[in-house]
Amino acid sequence: QVQLVESGGGLVQAGGSLRLSCATSGSIFGIYAMGWHRRAPGKQRVLVASITSGGNTNYADSVKGRFTISRDNAKNTVYLQMNSLKPEDTAVYYCNTVPTYFRWGQGTQVTVSS
Repeated sequence: QVQLVESGGGLVQAGGSLRLSCATSGSIFGIYAMGWHRRAPGKQRVLVASITSGGNTNYADSVKGRFTISRDNAKNTVYLQMNSLKPEDTAVYYCNTVPTYFRWGQGTQVTVSS
């Protein structure tokens, strides 16, 4: 059974940085594109960054220039480096394949204070 385990969230002041990690099952990691999604309070979950198995990346306009997605194929892990955080980045962050094929993990809470 595929598991997606997110970690690295926390409380940070505006302008600060966090690095999120997502550990995945090795059976999927080398096959699928991976993405970071977020669900802000009262809003739907949206994709904010994605990376193909070959390393090509794509970002939502709201995070472009501030967030960087990367993957470590040896560790079956995908990362999201978040810099210059804003209060509107406050959300629960999840990883999954792109398109989403697997059950969502619990996510990791990111809270940015003003």
